[in-house]
Amino acid sequence: MRTLIEAPDLARELEREAAGPPVTVIDVSWVLGGGRGPSLFGEGHIPGARDVELARDLAGPPGSRGRLPLPTAAALTARLQAWGVSRGGAVVATDGGDGRASARAWWVLRHAGVDARILDGGTAAWVDAGLMLERGAMSPRPGGDAVARFGAMPVVDWQGVRDWPTHGILIDARSAARYEGSIETLDPRAGHIPGAVSAPASGNLTADGRFRSPEELRDRFLQFDVVRGRDVAVYCGAAVAGAQEVAALAIAGIDAALYVGSWSEWSRRDDLPIVERDR
Repeated sequence: MRTLIEAPDLARELEREAAGPPVTVIDVSWVLGGGRGPSLFGEGHIPGARDVELARDLAGPPGSRGRLPLPTAAALTARLQAWGVSRGGAVVATDGGDGRASARAWWVLRHAGVDARILDGGTAAWVDAGLMLERGAMSPRPGGDAVARFGAMPVVDWQGVRDWPTHGILIDARSAARYEGSIETLDPRAGHIPGAVSAPASGNLTADGRFRSPEELRDRFLQFDVVRGRDVAVYCGAAVAGAQEVAALAIAGIDAALYVGSWSEWSRRDDLPIVERDR
């Protein structure tokens, strides 16, 4: 299954929905640190899109497993059906920022067995393509019958991450400052997991917010000795930037496991080691 879809291709798929299973567009809102910023959904969204909140709809309650753990399969099933997602139907995730929220949606839905893609460049790319936005609240849509069954994407827990650098590459997708431990405003401890390399997710995008080409991404990850066939795992703060990194790796043709708990789980455990900034 493809990872990305371009705005004109999405428009064509939406136009021919009657010929096959419908495509559901979800507009994902998320702000680093949790919660939701001012919603722009009512001011303009892709026609027929569902208004989705990452922390509420694509994560479970925060706690010992991290700030944005996976939702239960039952909770996600309820969301999918409320959005009108049908069995065999596809979902396209969009956002208004850097592709991190839509990548989190892509990863969670793929993990749940749903055919999901990311709108490359987000809603801005839709507008840039000369396509119209819809204003106001969500339009009514019949309920769907999709069922979430987790297990389709590679994952790793804290035990696996602890030993990962002994046999593979562990990537930290946070900013360099958070990796170095020079700044930390979200989680209990500053620093990074021992053996991890820093490859901020921001480096996966071009200046206009679209993913770099497969060739550029392969060259980027080669700098960290990441190649096809090598064990790769990714973490970030709470598996949002990390999901974007996994998507970039997929575009480059490289499979990677995601540590969903990420730093927000690891840093809460006093029994786990961290690399702190030299002071």
